[in-house]
Amino acid sequence: MPHVSDATVRDPEIARLTGLPFDDGDDMIRAAIDEASVPALLMSMVHMTGDLGILDELPGPYLLIAMDLQGAMSEPDKRAVRERAFDVVRDYRERGCPPPFVPDDDQLRAMLRVMSASQVTEEFVDYIAADLRFTDVDQKGPVLASTAEQRAGFPVVVIGCGESGLLAGIKLKEAGIPFTIVDKQSGVGGTWLANRYPGCRVDIASQYYTYSFEPTDHWEHHYATQPEILQYLNDVMARYQIAEHVRFDTEVTGAVWDETSATWRVQIRDAAGGAETLTARGLICAVGQFSNPVIPDIKGAKDFDGPSFHTADWDDDIDLAGKRVAVIGAGASGFQLVPAIADTAGHVDVYQRTAQWMAPNVNYHAPVGDGARWATRHLPYYGRWLRFVSWWPIADALNEQITIDPEWDNGGLSVSAANHTIREVFEAWMQAFTTDQGLLEKVTPKYPPMGKRTLQDDGTWLTTLQRDDVELITDGISEITADGVTDANGVHRPADVLLWATGFDVNHQLGPIDVRGVDGVGLNEVWGDAAFAYLGVTVSAFPNFYCVFGPGTNAVNGASLIYNSECQMRYVLGCIDMVLTAGAACAAPRAEVCTDNDRRSQERLKTMVYPHPAVTRRYYDNSAGELPTLFAWRIVDYWKWTHRPNPDDYELKVF
Repeated sequence: MPHVSDATVRDPEIARLTGLPFDDGDDMIRAAIDEASVPALLMSMVHMTGDLGILDELPGPYLLIAMDLQGAMSEPDKRAVRERAFDVVRDYRERGCPPPFVPDDDQLRAMLRVMSASQVTEEFVDYIAADLRFTDVDQKGPVLASTAEQRAGFPVVVIGCGESGLLAGIKLKEAGIPFTIVDKQSGVGGTWLANRYPGCRVDIASQYYTYSFEPTDHWEHHYATQPEILQYLNDVMARYQIAEHVRFDTEVTGAVWDETSATWRVQIRDAAGGAETLTARGLICAVGQFSNPVIPDIKGAKDFDGPSFHTADWDDDIDLAGKRVAVIGAGASGFQLVPAIADTAGHVDVYQRTAQWMAPNVNYHAPVGDGARWATRHLPYYGRWLRFVSWWPIADALNEQITIDPEWDNGGLSVSAANHTIREVFEAWMQAFTTDQGLLEKVTPKYPPMGKRTLQDDGTWLTTLQRDDVELITDGISEITADGVTDANGVHRPADVLLWATGFDVNHQLGPIDVRGVDGVGLNEVWGDAAFAYLGVTVSAFPNFYCVFGPGTNAVNGASLIYNSECQMRYVLGCIDMVLTAGAACAAPRAEVCTDNDRRSQERLKTMVYPHPAVTRRYYDNSAGELPTLFAWRIVDYWKWTHRPNPDDYELKVF
């Protein structure tokens, strides 16, 4: 694999990614070491010394554990690593913080064997090396064969300025491709701007929910809150000067492909109602799958007299103090919201349709200490390895746990021996916080773990549900009246405020946007509620049209949408480059390629836990019981497939 050169390592921009020089005193170093992730610290010591013998001398993790940044190590083993690290870091400081050691292929394999307790096999090495920044494969993106002049003549319109739309702008700008981003909201952030309800936070570790090229040591929590994420996105937008390319408070109403000129005519409307048409060679749909909130069709839902709104449309002026609040929905949003408002509200009724699995995570609400932030900023490659510790145990390492063993029969409680072990861990975690068997019966799912998005829990949920002023209702809702909610047993509970934590319509992600391709065919009509795209990015009969966070890319468990978006944008740039270098007007994937990709994805999903018959009431089901939005593959596979498009998969039309 191509390695980063020594000259590149000395480059200040790379140093920002891999560790900035320092001259801080011993007290700061000690604080950093005491708070650091020991497995990541162990690897950083190798980079500071160039001595792989450290890995033989010191203990390493015998397992990396999901949501645990320390890995499976005894306390004496951790102390041994920390004590040695203190001397190593001080020596590195005294030597003037020279460029860190970058391992060759075999040395990296040795480091990964220790770090992952031999879980990482050969097929993952190049993929991990790129994310660690030992190679520049991901940092620079695809090598473009087109000329700067060609790219300057390929204007692109991007719909949406959430994390994927912002990413599109950054990568297009770096490639010298002119672009305009259009967003109906007043600022960057997408779902992180719309969802600002109390308690809102990410359920992927902050270091992984970060652009791989824009790490930060400013996270205040291991699992960042909504304000932190929004600030991060604003900071990144400012750093890359993207705001000047964005039309905020402007809605895309439709887009039509003009065959004669090989351009997209994109209709937009500003907040004052003024209409305009933008012309572009390429169109990127970055609206995502969490753009259209859903309020279920419950009798009387519109009859409620008090404040009533969805968590994605939070009323910033609402005062819940002393109010009786009804929260409908106990999925990810309700799970975060209820503990955050329980101290303020007078009483909270939580209406749960389906119990959710919760994973033990002591760091879920934990702050990141100053020492830990210092380590991320300064210790060579520590932040990159901390990111690896964050994602490896919850991503491809979990493939066995989410795959159905056809020989396993456990009455629908689990899908394999490995999956059942997870069930036992999750059940033990819940039992650690309550002996109330009635409550445990309500909150323990009757389906296999990992079948839905697993929620992160540090005990807050069950602790909150046991408060005298909080009640969990699982009987279903019969009717909503002007003054409250009536359950299926006829019990009426009064409410002053009604909060809908009921998720999004992920199977109609375009919403009202009318995109029309070849011969005026409408994408919403083609997709129905079974959207498809080749590799989640391109669609047959829609030339030069690209999705980011498109159909088939929603990873239910174990992936960062930001990382997958980076894979998709690399592929988008490859597609644009393919068109330009061929001297073509446009390209769209062959229909049979799209169909085969969709077929293989659905077949693969059938071998996984998600469509298991015990997993009912899934928000991502369509009317046929299919799972068109879900990501079916390992991330390493997707990383490889999205490096560059295969021209044989596409129909190119020459001017």
